[in-house]
Formats: sequence, C-alpha cells, structure tokens
Amino acid sequence: MKLSKMLISTLREVPAEAEIASHQLMLRAGMMRKMASGVYNYMPFGIKVIKKIEDIVRSEMDGADAQEFLASALLPSELWIESGRWDVFGPEMFRLKDRNEREFCLGPTHEEVFTDIARNEIKSYKQLPLNLYQIQTKYRDERRPRFGVMRSREFIMKDAYSFDVNSEGLDISYNKMYDAYNNIFRRCGLECKAVEADSGAMGGSGSAEFMVKSEVGEDEVVFCSACSYAANMEKAPSTSELMGKEEFKELNKILTPNVKTIEDLEKFFNTTAKKFAKTLIYKADDRVVAVMVRGDRQLNETKVINAIGGAIEFEMADAETVMAATSAAVGFAGPIGIKADVVLVDAEVANMYNFIIGANDTGYHYENVNYGKDFEGIVGDYRNATEGDKCPKCGSQLTIARGVEVGHIFKLGTKYSESMGATVIGEDGKNQPLVMGCYGIGINRTMAAIIEQHHDENGIKWPMSVAPYQVVVVPVVTKDEEQMRIAEEIYNSLKKMGVEVLMDDRNERVGVKFKDLDLIGIPMRITVGKKVSEGKVEFKLRREQENEIVELCSVIDRVKEEFKNNNIIL
Repeated sequence: MKLSKMLISTLREVPAEAEIASHQLMLRAGMMRKMASGVYNYMPFGIKVIKKIEDIVRSEMDGADAQEFLASALLPSELWIESGRWDVFGPEMFRLKDRNEREFCLGPTHEEVFTDIARNEIKSYKQLPLNLYQIQTKYRDERRPRFGVMRSREFIMKDAYSFDVNSEGLDISYNKMYDAYNNIFRRCGLECKAVEADSGAMGGSGSAEFMVKSEVGEDEVVFCSACSYAANMEKAPSTSELMGKEEFKELNKILTPNVKTIEDLEKFFNTTAKKFAKTLIYKADDRVVAVMVRGDRQLNETKVINAIGGAIEFEMADAETVMAATSAAVGFAGPIGIKADVVLVDAEVANMYNFIIGANDTGYHYENVNYGKDFEGIVGDYRNATEGDKCPKCGSQLTIARGVEVGHIFKLGTKYSESMGATVIGEDGKNQPLVMGCYGIGINRTMAAIIEQHHDENGIKWPMSVAPYQVVVVPVVTKDEEQMRIAEEIYNSLKKMGVEVLMDDRNERVGVKFKDLDLIGIPMRITVGKKVSEGKVEFKLRREQENEIVELCSVIDRVKEEFKNNNIIL
C-alpha cells in the first residue's frame, strides 16, 4: 500500500483525555478515534491490528477443535429470565424495547444464547464434546469508562462455549482452551500468566484469568515468590497473622470524642492498628451487611458478595443507613447490638484478643472486646491478601503486582443448562444436563495490552505477528527518480513474496516520515537514500536503536531473515 493513498492521521500532542500509554498511542498513531465516552471508531491501521489478533485467535481455536459461530448482539429478555440473570446482571446491561414493548438487551455476554442453541441442536451424547465460538462486539454500560479500550462501553470479544456429557469431559475441554490461550497470547507477543480468579456473574465452579503484568492494570494479582501459584486479588485467600494468646479482660466503654479513623484511634489509645477491628457497613440490595476486619486490613468486596449469596447492588452504606443500624454517626460502628441483616467477621478478627471496636454510640469505643464472648457473626475470609501472606500451595511469601486481564476461562458446569433445560440423552438412555465451559478473550484489550508491553518514547513497537504492516520502504527524496525506482522495485518484490509492505511515497521531509512510522510501529524500515548510488540501503528494526547499511542485492534476504527469526513463514 502506498501511504500517499492511505488515511493516516497521526497526532503530535498527547490527547488530554488519555491517561495511559496504550490509550495515548492508539490515538496518536491514528489507530482509533473517540466517538463518545467509552465508544471508539477503529481507523485503517487499528482495524488491521485487530484482524491480525482475530486471525491468531481463530487459528488456535480451530486447532483446538472449536467451531466458529455468530450469534445476534440483540438478545430477547426471555432467555435471560430463564437463566435468572435478567435482574441480576445489573445496570451495566443496555436494555431496550421494540415497538411492541418487547424487552431486549445488547449482549454483554452470550451464555444464554449458546445454551439455547445447544438445547435445540444437541440431542445425544454422541454429538459431544462440542465447542462453539464467536468473535463479536459486546456492550456494557460501564459506570466509568477509562483507559481507552481497557474499560469501554463496547468491545470486541472472542467467546467460546464448550458442551460435555460430564465433568471429566469438561476438564478436557477446559485444559484444551487453557493451552490454546497460552498459545494465543504468546503468538501476540505478550508476556502473560494464568491466575486463579473469581467467577463473578458468570457463575460456575472454577475459573482462571490470563493476566498481563502492567503498572496501569486495574487488577491486583497475587504471586507466590517460590512456586507457580498466582491468583487475582478477588480470589486470593488471605492468611491470618497469629496474635499472642491473652486472658479475656473486662469489657470497657471509653469516651472517644471526635476520634473516628484508625489513625485517630492509634494516637488516642497509643497502640497500633493491629489492636482494632473496624466494622464496615454495606447495602446489598435490600439488606444491611456489617463486615469486620482488622484495623490495618482492606476489605475484599468480592469475597463478601460471594459470602452473602450475591447482590445486584453493593455499596457502602450512607450515613442514614449507618445511623439506623448502629444508632451512631459514621466512625463509631461496632458489632455489639448492631441492627444488621448479616454480620461477617474476618477469621483474623475472630482470633484476636482484647481488641478495640466502635460502641454503636457516637463518641464512644469499647476496649477489651473478644469474639464469642462479646459478639458473634459468620467467620470467614473477607479481606485482601497482603504482601508477605503465606502461599496456600507451598507456604512461601506472596507478592503483589498490577495486571491487565486479557482472557478468562470458566468451568460453568450445569449452572445454565439446568436453569434453561439444556439436556442430552446419555449412554444410559437418560436425560442429563449438559456440562458447560465458557472462554473469553478481549480482542481490543489484547491490542492495548500489547502496546503497554511494546512501546517507547517514540511510539508503538508492534511484534511482527500483529503489526498492521510488516515492512515500510521509505524513499528519502520522492523527486529523485533513482531513489523512487529502487524503492518501487523493493516494494514490488516484497509484495510478490506475500509481505505486508508499505511505501511512504508522501511528499514530506524524511524526518516527518520517520516520526510517523515510529509512532505507528512498523517493525522493519528500509530507507532508500543517497547511498543507493553505491548500491546500498539502510535497514532498521523498530525494536533496535541502530541502523544497518545493507547491500541492495541482499536487503530482501535481510527481510526474510527477520521473518525466520520471528517464526513467520512467507
């Protein structure tokens, strides 16, 4: 393709709205343009990258015996009501009605649709195992779209659904997808790790996320310093710090005027946060939930939601709700006498002695409080793991890093097949529910994650496998007939070989061309300049700092060598 004929719209300045590198560079390199908050149009260079990622995904999915399918993005409410998720999915779902007042949604995910297809098409165990996948746009009304395509209102997803006759078959299907996902992200040039994850609204017995380490990642990932264990913070179990055993002391109510925060309490009582248990109050739909964690710990909302059996709306209680539950202002809540529907007590708090809590009386706290003696609740793991906690597999110390989720696989089991009547006749002649798995990859999020791992101050450094074009030929002076002739010859030779090649024939200064091409991230650049009279051209890899002077007769071989280095067959 000749650049003079292409829509190329690079930006020199960093857009004010763009906070992270991938968002900045996707806009600056002309990969996409914003249409509304969390909604983007993909420009020619951007859609080329997306198609490359999709091709890799299709290759690996087909290789794992999955079959491509395409469902509608406009979904009738009846299917979601059957599964029980029409009211559960919450405000992220785009809902609409047709002219006959029939309710629909724009598909945020497709478990119900694929289950419906399966119950209508699969009749016998002889048709199993089966894995269907699609690549399609999904829609979610994110409360706060941010970071470009990392968290947007519409996004391209590859979602696959496997159907098996039993859990042993599901394990085989799940492991096939696990391997396929590792291959996909490796071929995309990503350093990626599978971590244990919470299944969330999708449900099921187990899941794993494929995480790309990134300082700008929205997720925290817990890694073992010694073994292969890794988990999303939402899933990672915490380990309690063992406190020294003490004899129970007498409960004592202390006047603590205007002392509300843990920091204030530490100063007032002249002790550390480890001697306090804070009581956090939430509204979970129509229930009031009180949760206790140690003063220096962070609550894990996902663990709490799972413990109470799920919630559509889950948020910190307002001052009015706190007053109704505790008869006190915010900052003085405690478990003794609290009016809450559910009281959850983190296991660490249950093993503390003679600690300090709010007294449910404005301006007062209790000291010498002990679980079982002074209050009770449902004991469990309700807090975030922390640096130094013990690995649940080997007992070594855990470390924490930020990451971007690019893929997620679930063992759904019979959650959807039972609720929607998707059954199959087994070998014994009896009907049984299909056993399902679900496997998703965010295509444009994968694109952004690649940029996060492959960029420098000058722009994107695409891996060869996903670059919009693999080589660009640059004549320094377009009015120089010799330079243009040689550039055309190289360009045409590469095209005949099947190389995706650009020729920058724009009437621009060579410095402008180089800036644009570095920004866009073309992996190989061949510059035809004044040395062409000596039979030489300049060869440059985008990932390297230095240029190479190459004999004109061997420049094609140099390109072939780079393809071989990247395991790409021409």
